[in-house]
Amino acid sequence: MCTIMTTTGSLTSLEDFEEAFARTRYRGPDDTRIIKCGRGIMGFHRLAIMGLTPDGMQPFEKDDCKVVCNGELYGFEKIRTCLEAKGYTFRSGSDCEIILPLWFEYGTEMFRMLDAEFVLVIYDGRTDEYIAARDPIGIRPLYYGYDADGCIAFSSEPKSLLGICDKIMPFPPGCYWKNGGFTRYRDMTSVKEYISGDLDEITSGIRARLTEGVRKRLVADAKVGFLLSGGLDSSLVCSIAARESSEPIRTFAIGMDIDAIDLKYARIVADYIGSDHTEVIISKKDVIEALDYVIYLLGTYDITTIRASIGMYLVCKAIHENTDIRVILTGEISDELFGYKYTDFAPSAEAFQEEACKRIREIHMYDVLRADRCISGNSLEGRVPFGDLDFVEYVMSIDPELKLNKYGKGKYLLRKAFEGDYLPDEILWREKAAFSDAVGHSMVDDLKKYAASMYTDDEFEAKMAKYEFSQPFTKESLLYREIFEKYYPGQAHMVADFWMPNKSWEGCDVDDPSARVLSNYGDSGK
Repeated sequence: MCTIMTTTGSLTSLEDFEEAFARTRYRGPDDTRIIKCGRGIMGFHRLAIMGLTPDGMQPFEKDDCKVVCNGELYGFEKIRTCLEAKGYTFRSGSDCEIILPLWFEYGTEMFRMLDAEFVLVIYDGRTDEYIAARDPIGIRPLYYGYDADGCIAFSSEPKSLLGICDKIMPFPPGCYWKNGGFTRYRDMTSVKEYISGDLDEITSGIRARLTEGVRKRLVADAKVGFLLSGGLDSSLVCSIAARESSEPIRTFAIGMDIDAIDLKYARIVADYIGSDHTEVIISKKDVIEALDYVIYLLGTYDITTIRASIGMYLVCKAIHENTDIRVILTGEISDELFGYKYTDFAPSAEAFQEEACKRIREIHMYDVLRADRCISGNSLEGRVPFGDLDFVEYVMSIDPELKLNKYGKGKYLLRKAFEGDYLPDEILWREKAAFSDAVGHSMVDDLKKYAASMYTDDEFEAKMAKYEFSQPFTKESLLYREIFEKYYPGQAHMVADFWMPNKSWEGCDVDDPSARVLSNYGDSGK
């Protein structure tokens, strides 16, 4: 990962900018550069992944224009060749060096052309204007706010905008900002026509697109590793990667020291695909000690996100401290597309699709945020094959009637797509367990007990009442909110609400986000 930050007005001094920008140094520990751009300041912390030489350092500058970008631009080599034919020259192997030439040639139309996960800010000195943009799913983070003079500021993480902007908000995915307003250039939830018909053809399309999504994310000038929980999604990513790699891939799993559900399943997958596998074992003490920092790192108070982040942060910490890996592939975004345990209760195909659209629009505040912060917080780069734009667009276009759980097995289409020798049947057809639960049921129980010890019932009622927006509803949620407010006072609107099952559906009106509380959880946790 890298960090970008740009202020567009003159109120922020260079000294204040440097102090604020330093809060995210962990995202890009290799190099830092801060420059003046127009009335503002532009900064870049680099984690070198593509084009490892100093020539790949940003901001890139050309013809009085400047750009900072945190992203991976897949297939950039072909674009660069086309730009070279137009007379442009390049000094580095960095994918992001193509951005300014693309801007000169295509303007804002360039954003839809990119097959990428990215955020960027351009300063065009020819017109003295700033342009910012974010990828259509929001895999790479960007936040914005306005200073006291009404000038906008952008940063990869909200912690860098504290003290500069009164109200900090996530930059909307699939949008660019120009001339004081946001324009949506691509909506991943917009479906013109549903794909229906032959199930084999549909599942073949799923398999081909996910395979390509993994393949393109293996390209890096730095070493690549994989998170392997033993669940379906991460296991598929690892299986595909193992087929595409000439050497054994490196996989990492994490679990509690007493009841980690998925360690045994991760081990089965690792043995099956022949990966170089590492297990990270954690304790209750590790979990409680990490809690405060993880919430600071995340910038959220959401229960599900925090629970699932602790294990993910600790396994990434172990990778950072004990290996030379710099890129991590993960299994996020599959659930939003193919369904959670609770979407088994969807009352209709239309309701299923509406819920999928909601989850995809909001995922940048939940699972994608979790993956980004846990990985980047340990100076690693995360890549998400299930977030491949062609793959997401295809799956969102499949007739939701086919995605309903009418088969007695959740995520049936995805499982069917990889029948054969990708995974053992006991993995391919195993029911889903929530990541935070799979690390160990005791982890969530330990967090609940710890929170319960912090407040009497009267204290809980009194403190809960202080919050009007996203009001805490359990002692655990109150604890997380109070830690959040300690670091991000008054910024609760950065998160839309608590991630919860759709309470309007029969069977989903629960008081905990874990799938464990649903009646259909069944054998998921075994």
